[in-house]
Amino acid sequence: MNDSQKYSSYGFTVVELLIVVAIMSILAAIILPSLARRTNCNMKVKCANNLKQMGQAFRSWALDNGDKYPMEISVTNGGAMEIISTGTVFTVFQVMSNELSTPKILFCPEETDPKRTSATTFQGSVPAETSAVPFTSDNNVSYFAGLDTQDNNPRMLLSGDRNLAIGGVPAPHGLLQTRTNAGVTWSGPRHGNQGNVCLADGSVQKLSSCRLGMLFKQGALATNRLAIP
Repeated sequence: MNDSQKYSSYGFTVVELLIVVAIMSILAAIILPSLARRTNCNMKVKCANNLKQMGQAFRSWALDNGDKYPMEISVTNGGAMEIISTGTVFTVFQVMSNELSTPKILFCPEETDPKRTSATTFQGSVPAETSAVPFTSDNNVSYFAGLDTQDNNPRMLLSGDRNLAIGGVPAPHGLLQTRTNAGVTWSGPRHGNQGNVCLADGSVQKLSSCRLGMLFKQGALATNRLAIP
């Protein structure tokens, strides 16, 4: 048997190679979208779990502070009332550091702002030689906080995804005051144009923009004050 006969017996023909490539392309087209959907689903679940843990921390902190949240208690008494009234959010979570354990849960896994970073420690500063990220500003937070939320009104907004929009305009960082008919929706594609909110009773709800607007309209307050990180 000469060399040409040997290669023709054991090698791929062009047609066979094209068939293999076509099959691999079809399999990739089927499998990759499924993996992407699974990843997105996992991130949505993780975000909801973050808010669930935050809600539990809020309620645990309130039990030790006369059934009041940090937004209701003065800084001099260990709360964050005066600071959050300026629209700064991170101090609310800072005063609950013992209940939260880690600042990682304050960061949404679908956060897209490159300026934002997930902190790894509640310390305000860390040695330069370590890889720890200190919790120092609103850039370490992905969730808003309600200023007027009270423990005895379960339908009030305690926290939620920060990507809110008013009349189609993304809510800026700082203090946001909205009336019940303001037309609040979600901004951007995060969570598939849906979002998560944590209510005063610690429960977490996944809402479409329509249901989010209804929640604001049916709220207990004529004006909602939210601190947006």
